[in-house]
Amino acid sequence: MTNWVPDLTGSGPLYQRLADAIEADIDRGVIGAGAKLPPQRDLAYDIGATVGTVGRAYQLLRERGLVSGEVGRGTYVLGENIGVTKPEEPDISVEGTRYADAPKDKLRFDSTAAPDIGQGAIVADVLSRAAQDHPHEISSYTRDFPDRWYEAGARWLSRNAFRPAVDTIVPTLGTHAAVMAAIAALTTPGDYVAFEHLTYSQISRSAGLIGRRTALVASDDEGLDPADFERVCAQKHPKMIFLMPTAQNPTLVTLSSARREAIARVAREYNVILIEDDLYGHLTDDPTPLLAEFAPERTIIAGGLSKSVAAGLRGGWLSCPPAYRHRIRVAHKMMTGGMPFLLAEVNSRLVLSGQASEIRRRSIAEISARMAIVRERLTGFSFKSHDKVPFVWLTLPDPWLSGTFKNACLEHGVLIDDEDEFKAGRSERVFHGVRFGVSQPRRREDIAGGVAVIRRLLDEGRAGYDSFS
Repeated sequence: MTNWVPDLTGSGPLYQRLADAIEADIDRGVIGAGAKLPPQRDLAYDIGATVGTVGRAYQLLRERGLVSGEVGRGTYVLGENIGVTKPEEPDISVEGTRYADAPKDKLRFDSTAAPDIGQGAIVADVLSRAAQDHPHEISSYTRDFPDRWYEAGARWLSRNAFRPAVDTIVPTLGTHAAVMAAIAALTTPGDYVAFEHLTYSQISRSAGLIGRRTALVASDDEGLDPADFERVCAQKHPKMIFLMPTAQNPTLVTLSSARREAIARVAREYNVILIEDDLYGHLTDDPTPLLAEFAPERTIIAGGLSKSVAAGLRGGWLSCPPAYRHRIRVAHKMMTGGMPFLLAEVNSRLVLSGQASEIRRRSIAEISARMAIVRERLTGFSFKSHDKVPFVWLTLPDPWLSGTFKNACLEHGVLIDDEDEFKAGRSERVFHGVRFGVSQPRRREDIAGGVAVIRRLLDEGRAGYDSFS
């Protein structure tokens, strides 16, 4: 391309205006399919910007599906006439490795939702009374949130010495929606969000759908490595990092106070917002101070009811610095369509009445009984577990590979998750691990049967699995 200079008029970050200008010229045919964009250094000189700014713009165009880039060749505009078409099926980086529709007649060891301990009857009663008390609110959209919804969130998110103020709370449609609302509100397309190599990867995949980039931070046996976090901050300048400091999913690692303090220090130095997912931590009695206690001015803590009360209620809240609260609440509404009155009311009543805490107590007791079965049946193999957390991180013996073991379990009637399901991005690390949950089968006998399948495959090794049968 020669003598082409983009129109950068308008408002917003320069890299975003540059990406928008290039997209507009592609749409108008000024830049045709197959055209090579100017080298980043040349375009940076032409528009008086840094090479990094141009690089972010080109990355944003790649995320929009408009260009492709290859090291040493440059960046080219995509189009049907150069033989490039969009895939018909969702990319694995978006969909993950789970089935969109789980096969029937299989044991669901691929879920960690709260166990069924009879909470349906309690919910039915609360639901009925809420509908009788608020018929007008149910028939309309929710414009105003009553104070009790905030009070419920402040109570549910409280743990150890952390007691969030009511004016820091945003009610949400579950913990996932809470985290995504924070990402959408406080970052812009092209920004980096940092994740551990293994984590609840549906957040990184969801963030990618709205144009955020993933930066991977190394972890060890003690959890996220503060030194590598600092390296990533210095090199990629992430705006946020997503963490599960207590009973991390899937590794079950709990960060020490020293590591949390170090992470808070790095985040403060590089102006990174901390997102603390305490969904599993809330099941434990772990006394370690929350990240929010080390860096309250930059920590957003999220939690909900899905793992301890009932996943179908979609109950969640986040607590954030007050300056972020309005933006996150608006982002949540824009991304989800808004809070349904009936669900929010039922969730707050369950919490404020103490019924949610009682259901959680009973759920934990059931989880503990099931974990005892797992520990007995898997004696002699390497795995991590917690009495009150409904999943196991199993290290596979040689020669098993994670994906192969998952397929073997499937053929024997058990659905589990391989390690790729938890990779936040393309990682060169191989962990040779699988995660399985114990909360979804109805009976403890089913847990024993499913773990027996896993044990038998571990004992037999690859010789006991024919992938061609």
